[in-house]
Amino acid sequence: MGTAALDQGMLMAATTPSGSPLTAGVGGADSDAEIMLRAKAGDQSAFDYLVQKYRRPIVSFMYRMARNTAAAEDLAQEVFLRVYRSRASYEASAKFTTWLYRIATNLAVNHARDTRHERPEVTVSLDEPDEESGATLELPDASLTAEQDLVRRERMMAIRRKVEALPEQQRLAVIMHKYQQMDYREIAEVLKKSESATKSLLFRAYETLREQLKEFV
Repeated sequence: MGTAALDQGMLMAATTPSGSPLTAGVGGADSDAEIMLRAKAGDQSAFDYLVQKYRRPIVSFMYRMARNTAAAEDLAQEVFLRVYRSRASYEASAKFTTWLYRIATNLAVNHARDTRHERPEVTVSLDEPDEESGATLELPDASLTAEQDLVRRERMMAIRRKVEALPEQQRLAVIMHKYQQMDYREIAEVLKKSESATKSLLFRAYETLREQLKEFV
């Protein structure tokens, strides 16, 4: 069996449901960095645990960058394949999430550049909640009139379109800050910028969004 096929098999095994024997005893008080060091040492259940913990956030991150469900799934899988293949070189000098999102960011940026002339999916993920109300688009909000529900949907679509239109670095910073709940320091480490430069980047991005979304404020 080739290395690629072996790696693929390892990744597929890692997507077994949470709580399976594979992940029993992993987690607890251990930090993600400590768990990754266990994966580095050959503990497959440690790697499985990290895939199960971060798969959904990484798929969400990739979807916001690629705007294509199938591409997001494929890119997320590639992220974890690269994590697995790079496990021997992992050093716990930074948070595991910083290392993980640096891999994800590089992949997302390369994909965006390679597909910039392709038409993205015109869709909104139904299970993504509105960042203010917490409501999803899957079902109408019973507390709203039909007109109010339409305005809510239009607002969510407008926000996502404007975020997509931001310059690359601003878009990455906003997605990590607003949707992935990462702090300034974490984003700075992923983007390899100073914390002050990251704050400035986000300030400019949010100013642009506020200006362009006045009608929805």
